[in-house]
Amino acid sequence: MTIKEYFSSLFKAIVSLVKGLEVTGKELVTPKVTEQYPENRATLKIADRFRATLAFDYNDEGIHKCIACGICQMSCPNGTIEVKTKMVDTADGKKKKKLDKYMYDLGSCTFCMLCVTNCPTKAIKFTNEFEQSVYTREKLVQQLNYLPEKEAPAPAPVAKPAAPKAEAAKADAPAAAADDKVEMEVEAPNGKVMKVKLAKEDIDAIEKMVSEKPEMSKFQAMQAVIKAKKAPKA
Repeated sequence: MTIKEYFSSLFKAIVSLVKGLEVTGKELVTPKVTEQYPENRATLKIADRFRATLAFDYNDEGIHKCIACGICQMSCPNGTIEVKTKMVDTADGKKKKKLDKYMYDLGSCTFCMLCVTNCPTKAIKFTNEFEQSVYTREKLVQQLNYLPEKEAPAPAPVAKPAAPKAEAAKADAPAAAADDKVEMEVEAPNGKVMKVKLAKEDIDAIEKMVSEKPEMSKFQAMQAVIKAKKAPKA
């Protein structure tokens, strides 16, 4: 290497060093903007539209709206979602498909939001909870329906309408029984005459008893007939 080449390379090195120091000098006097994370968790504002992880949209009673249709699973471009279903018996004795496990792999999610957009019941959503760091990939697989499933209330029993013929028979029974009774005048022991309605067979029994025993009044015969009907049969 000649003396000229030596000084030429030295000059280029000094120029390069000065350029680097120029950038460093500018940053040295620039006002600093430092995020005090994680100390500022309480005041840290994350954009509402930021997509961090998929979650179920539970209401205040802990009930989700997923109907296990599987549209989100079919919409996912890389198989991030797996919907596991089961068949259950409803209160009215029918079979119904119900959600068993909703598995979501955060590690393979591209946050495209096709699952949320195509969900017919708006059962899932993206949250902005970005703190999802774990030590193993297996922990990135999450079950979104983590709350215990609540049983649907049993339907109220529906009263069956009575058969028309049976209702008609019940309505006609008192009228028929009333038509079979015959009115008869009976003199009470106090001399007051009263009118009573008795079955025709009872009146015949009273008339027969009075004819066989002239000393017996109709009132006494009526009491005897009524007492005989109430007496238990041997």
